[in-house]
Amino acid sequence: MKGFVIKGNICYSKSSNEICITSNGYAVCENGLCAGVYNKLPENYKNFPIYDYTDQIIIPGFTDLHVHAPQYAFRGLGMDLELISWLDVHAFTEEAKYNNIEYADKAYSIFTEDLLKSATTRACIFATIHAPATILLMEKLEASGIKAFVGKTNMDRNSPVYLCEENAAHTLCNTEKWIIDSVKFKNIKPILTPRFIPACSDELMENLSVLQKKYSLPVQSHLSENLGEIEWVKELCPDTKFYGEAYDKYGMFGNNCKTIMAHCIHSGEEEIALMKKQNVFVAHCPESNTNLSSGIAPVRTYLNLGIKTGLGSDIAAGSTLSIFKAMAMAIQCSKLRWRLIDQSLAPLNFEEAFYIASKGGGEFFGNVGSFEKGYEFDAVVIDDLALKHPQELDVKERLERLIYLAEDRNITAKFVNGKKLF
Repeated sequence: MKGFVIKGNICYSKSSNEICITSNGYAVCENGLCAGVYNKLPENYKNFPIYDYTDQIIIPGFTDLHVHAPQYAFRGLGMDLELISWLDVHAFTEEAKYNNIEYADKAYSIFTEDLLKSATTRACIFATIHAPATILLMEKLEASGIKAFVGKTNMDRNSPVYLCEENAAHTLCNTEKWIIDSVKFKNIKPILTPRFIPACSDELMENLSVLQKKYSLPVQSHLSENLGEIEWVKELCPDTKFYGEAYDKYGMFGNNCKTIMAHCIHSGEEEIALMKKQNVFVAHCPESNTNLSSGIAPVRTYLNLGIKTGLGSDIAAGSTLSIFKAMAMAIQCSKLRWRLIDQSLAPLNFEEAFYIASKGGGEFFGNVGSFEKGYEFDAVVIDDLALKHPQELDVKERLERLIYLAEDRNITAKFVNGKKLF
C-alpha cells in the first residue's frame, strides 16, 4: 500500500451549493485515491509521510473541458472578429503550421509547460488534423504527469486547402492509425474530435461513428456557439431539427457515447432536452464567448436541469489557461445574462463556479475533482500569503478571493492521481 498525507486548509465540493472546508486538516491518499479528510489524523495513518502545507489552501485539481493546444501560440491576438472569420484568419492559419513537426515540438513544449504550472490537472484537448504532431503532443503530456483526453481533429469540407483532409476515407485511415498508436499512453487517451458540423461531411461523420463504436471512444466538438454557424448547419443538414441532431444521428451525442459539447450558447429547448436525456457534458467557455462576441450561455439553466457542466479555457479564443479566470468570468457573465436577458435565471454564485471547475468538469474523467472518499487524488496547493490584506479572512473568504486574484506563481504543489508533479 502506497500512501501519504497532505496538511493544510482543505477545500472541496460535495455538491454545487456546498463547499466543505477543513482548516489545517489532513487529506489522506492511498493508492492514488482519497481515503478521507480529517481534522485529526487517525492512528492508522500516522506512519504515512506528511507534506506539511500548514495554512496554505488545498483544492482539488481543476478540469479544463475544452482547450485547443495548437492555438496557444497566438493567445491574446486577433480578438476583433466573430467565430467563422476568426477561424479563417487566425486559427486555421496557425494550425496549418503543425504539419511541420519541428514547429509542433516547440509550440507543444510551451503549451505543456504552462499547463503543468497551472491549477489544471485534467484536460480535454483539441490538436490538429496532423497525426504525427498529435502523437507528439500526447507524448509531452504523458511525460508531464497530467491526465488528459487528446483528439486528432477531423475536418474535410468548408476548410482551407492547407488544412483539409483529402477525403473521408483518408481521414478514417489516418484517424484509426492514430487511435492504435495512442495505445502506448497510460495517462493520455484518445477522444474523437470532429471539429464541428460545418467542417465535417456526412461521410466523415459516418466513418467516425464506426470508429467510435469499434473502440468505445468519447467524443468532443462544438455546439450552438455562433448564430451564423447555426444557420449554416441548417443549410448543410436540412434533415435535422436542430444542431445537436446533426451529431446525434451518427450516435455521437451522449447516451452510449460519452460526449463533450463546447459553448451551447444558443441551444433551444429541444436541443437542451436531448442534452439532458443523453447526459451530454457542456463545456462552458465564458471568456471565449465574450471575445468572439458569441453570446452568454445559459449556465443557470443547465445547472437547474442537472445537465453535466464544466469549464473550458478555449485557448486561443480564450486568452489564458487559468480556470480561476474561467470561474470569475462564468460568474460575471451570468450576472450580465441575468440583468440584461433573463431575470428569472439567477447568476452563478461562488460555490457553483468552484463546483463546475472541479467536481462538475472532473466527472467526465470519473470520480475526479473532489476529496470525497474514493475520488482520484488530484490536488493543488496554493500559497495566498503574498495576497496581502489588512483584515482577518476565514478560509472560505480566502478561497473566494483566489478566483479573482490567483496566479500560477501562487501554486506551490500539484498532485495527479496520487503522484506529486512538483
